[in-house]
Parts: sequence; C-alpha cells; structure tokens
Amino acid sequence: MTAAAALSGCGDGAKTKKPGGGVPEVGYVVVHPGTVPVIAELSGRTTAYQTSQVRPQVSGIIRRRLFTEGSYVKAGQTLYEIDPSLYRAAGDQARANLASAEASAEAARIKAERYKPLADMQAVSAQDYTDALAQERQARASVAQQRAALATAQINLRFTRVPAPISGRIGRSFFTQGALVTSNQADPLAVIQKLDPIYVDIKQPSTDLLALRRSLAAKGGAMPTTASVRLKLEDGSDYGQTGTVEFTEVTVDEATGTVTLRARFPNPQGLLLPGMFVRAVFAQSIANDVFLVPQQGVARDPRGNATVMLVGPGNKAVTRAVTTSETIGANWVVTAGLKPGDKVITEGIVSAKPGKPVKPVPAGTPQPIKAPKDGAGDARRGG
Repeated sequence: MTAAAALSGCGDGAKTKKPGGGVPEVGYVVVHPGTVPVIAELSGRTTAYQTSQVRPQVSGIIRRRLFTEGSYVKAGQTLYEIDPSLYRAAGDQARANLASAEASAEAARIKAERYKPLADMQAVSAQDYTDALAQERQARASVAQQRAALATAQINLRFTRVPAPISGRIGRSFFTQGALVTSNQADPLAVIQKLDPIYVDIKQPSTDLLALRRSLAAKGGAMPTTASVRLKLEDGSDYGQTGTVEFTEVTVDEATGTVTLRARFPNPQGLLLPGMFVRAVFAQSIANDVFLVPQQGVARDPRGNATVMLVGPGNKAVTRAVTTSETIGANWVVTAGLKPGDKVITEGIVSAKPGKPVKPVPAGTPQPIKAPKDGAGDARRGG
C-alpha cells in the first residue's frame, strides 16, 4: 500500500488573523495512518558477479598468449597455447598401442573359434579351449584399455590450448611466453571477472538490524522480501542504475559485527569496478500505521521533544506530544501520539494558544504527501 497521510481540504489559504471576536484563524490538515518505507543508507563495496581463475590442466612451456590484457573475452576462447609436442607424441603412441591390442584381440578371437569344434571332437583338451576363451577376453579388455589411453592422450592434447572458462574482463597475465607451467601449480595464469551485472556487498551493523526488527515488531511493520537499491558513488554522484537486493546473510561477521546484504546492479558501461566504495540507499522495511505530518506542524519543546498543536473539542487549540522517527520529503513520520482524523494545525501556530479558541479552516497549501520511490527520498537510517 502506498504510504500516505490524507490531507483534507484545500481552501483559499489560512491566514493568521483575528476576526471580530479576536479568535485567531488557523489552517489545519486532517491526518490518517498509512504505510511508509524505512529508508536505509549503508556503505558497501562492489564485487564481481563471477570470478574465474584461468589454470593449466597439463604441464608444459607456454608457446603463445592469445589475448590482450584487460580486454573482454568470451567463454571457450583460447587464451594460451602450451607446447603440444609431447602430448601429440603420446597420442600417436596410444594410437599405435590400440592398433596392436586390436590385432592381438583379432588373433585371440580366431583361435577361440577354431578351438571350439576341435574341443567338441575332443581333438584338443577342454583346458586348451578354456585358455583360448580367456585369452580372447583378455585381448578384448586390452583393447578397451588402450582406447581409454588414447582418449586420455587426446584430452591432454586438447588441454594444451587453455580456454576462457567464462565470459568477462580478463586482467593481466601472470605468466609470459616461454614460462613453464604445471597442472597443479598454485598461481593462476590470469583471472577473468564478469562485471555486468555486478554485485554490491552492503554492510549493516547487527545492532542496527536487531533494533530495526524489534521496532517493526512493535509497530506491526514488515521486512520486505525484495527491495530496489540506488547507489551513490565515491564522489557523491548517483550511479543512475537501480539494483535489487538478492539476499541477506544469515550469520554475523564476528570480526566486524556486521551482516552482509548483497545487491545486484546492471553495469552495461563498466563504470563499476570490483573493490569500489559506494553508499547504498534502499527501502529496508515497511512501517505500518504511521502518520506523515508537514514539518511546519511539528515543534520542539525545550527538552527537544516533538509536539503538535491540534484543533480540539470546541475548536480549542490542544498541544500533544508525539514521537517522530525520520523525515520523508517535507514531512515528519509520526509513529505515536496521533489518532486517525486528528486536525493538525500547520498555519497560524504562533497565534494559537493551548486551551484557547481558534477558527479552523483547511490549510490553503497542503503539502502533498506520498511515499518516496524505492531507494530515494530523505528518510535515512545510516550505517
């Protein structure tokens, strides 16, 4: 439901004046409860949507590097070529071994077929025939083994061309042409990062999150399942693209005492880079049954407590203490102290005296009250 506090009436304007009886004229707005978003502004850092380390799967000397550092690469694109000589030779050897095994298997098959009628005529012993059958099976197994060895050799030969595992922006190469690399080395050849879309990891103190949830529980508010997010860059400018909160971590970082929220943003121009410091602004929750009151209708007593002046019974001015939380546009969010239909005086307050009669008229220029767009507005809960 759109956050609102209905303001009734729009006359020619309430001017502070005392008609015949000396009763001051005041302008008022009628307030009604509604829902408003609780806006949070928290710090965060950008992180790549996907990160992949390019690693060799076979050992050898790098013959060529086939990409430009810092460029965009596509998944499957060849990035490095490792010397294939040894792997090509291993493939030839495996192919020859397979041919030899196939020849042996054929000879064993023919021998077993010849022994069968001889065994039936008892021209050869049953043991000789059994041995011939076993040799045939062993020969077939050897063929399967050599086929697997050939497939492994072909895979290793294919691995001499190192492809990009994902599409994205590739950084500098950590190894140059002529360097020896191994399949189990600790260091990657290069790192690819997908930056469109891009993640923003937002940090919120766990104490703030706990206070927010308690406050919402007391007021009947709710945590939204999704929220749109706006970004402020390091120079204070607005990023211009709207993101979405993907999830909230279920554990608190023991070192920092914060909970991480992750948002995803489109990054078609590549303006956001991993590691940038940003400020995320978003509607973190929804507060129910609150009132929006124009700021000119809220005063502060000497102790700093918020008060409003109402048109009470018999058209007499009444002062009432209220509780405010934050501002949205030109309005205060009042969480306690008001009732539906209360007439809050917003014009002519200086002439109204508590307990004295006033002449109420609808405020001439009521402040439009509407909920801010997600991720925008002046209501803030910093972090």
